[in-house]
Amino acid sequence: MASSLCHHCYFNNPITVTPFSNTNKLHHSSSQSYRRTSLRANRRSFSISATMASSTNKVLIPVAHGTEPFEAVVMIDVLRRGGADVTVASVENQVGVDACHGIKMVADTLLSEITDSVFDLIMLPGGLPGGETLKNCKPLENMVKKQDTEGRLNAAVCCAPALALGTWGLLEGKKATCYPVFMEKLATCATAVESRVEIDGKIVTSRGPGTTMEFSVTLVDQLLGKEKAVEVSGPLVMRPNPGDEYTITELNQVSWSSNGTPKILVPIANGSEEMEAVAIIDVLRRAKADVVVAALGNSLEVVASRKVKLVADVLLDEAEKNSYDLIVLPGGLGGAEAFASSEKLVSMLKKQAESNKPYGAICASPALVFEPHGLLKGKKATAFPAMCSKLTDQSHIEHRVLVDGNLITSRGPGTSLEFALAIVEKFYGREKGLQLAKATLV
Repeated sequence: MASSLCHHCYFNNPITVTPFSNTNKLHHSSSQSYRRTSLRANRRSFSISATMASSTNKVLIPVAHGTEPFEAVVMIDVLRRGGADVTVASVENQVGVDACHGIKMVADTLLSEITDSVFDLIMLPGGLPGGETLKNCKPLENMVKKQDTEGRLNAAVCCAPALALGTWGLLEGKKATCYPVFMEKLATCATAVESRVEIDGKIVTSRGPGTTMEFSVTLVDQLLGKEKAVEVSGPLVMRPNPGDEYTITELNQVSWSSNGTPKILVPIANGSEEMEAVAIIDVLRRAKADVVVAALGNSLEVVASRKVKLVADVLLDEAEKNSYDLIVLPGGLGGAEAFASSEKLVSMLKKQAESNKPYGAICASPALVFEPHGLLKGKKATAFPAMCSKLTDQSHIEHRVLVDGNLITSRGPGTSLEFALAIVEKFYGREKGLQLAKATLV
């Protein structure tokens, strides 16, 4: 992205977080303060009394078949990290949705069951055909319009600002941004600007997968305050230079090859970090890799670290029967502990390493899975900042993405897209990595 685009610059150091200041580059079109109108709701009956105040900020994130999964998951994860009561609601007639890139999610409820509920913030993810489905959902349109009329926050990312908010007439006279290919459409219903995140009154918009973390932290700020936003952003290990060309550090360079399409195993477990898992799956499937998502345990459905429900393709017992060009682990404390305790997965990883085939991990997994099982012996690695003390060799821990021969490691949610792009680059070349970086606005 061009350096002139507006973007966050205030919470990027994973150890020391710089507070908000008047010099930040996030584009505010209005200085109006947010008037909280939180209301108390019973989660199951969803009965609402407009006179009852709530101490918990309620957020609605609708999803549909064809929703962009990384955008949805980042929004859910980050807002839940901030302490918001996030309801993920399917606009379909079932709670299970088939998001883009073959990623399956399970919502908390159906939108049809909560149309009388009141939320402090409604956030719309993008993706196609999901964005069109949201636009055509009349109950959602009515909820968002009521939200606007009553002075509460609405937000949208990717195609959703143009397709939904714009079509519904909510952007008239306002500045907004969206995914680049929808800017022409956005210009017919708003003042279209190329900010990574744009705030105008009670409407916040953003551009795509690579801007969704900034977008979500901005909404933590809008809803819960600057102090909470800084608290949430630190552990995310966000990019210090969003929009700049991604980089990786590589030692002992070797070629990663495959016989045809790269076959990649991504294990997941209860407690896996959903942003990291979905980033890896999403980007590698965009590259047309054959990605197999395998669940540990006896159920295809796993509950990730921030309670996002993901559905795997197969159980690990089934996945074990095949060989892979790469085995790559997401982080998340509970998930990493489950990986480390799985004799089957550890055996697969050791065979992968002994065969000099690529293997990788992000966040807690390098420290909690690879290190204790001898998979980092003679290798340089990085990990989640708070976990790096568990690494025997800490000489290269500050690198966001580190490749050492057939090993790749990375730091956390905010490095997960770069991590996935680095894997694409190793199998398909730098040009392909940059192509996908541009498409995802990394």
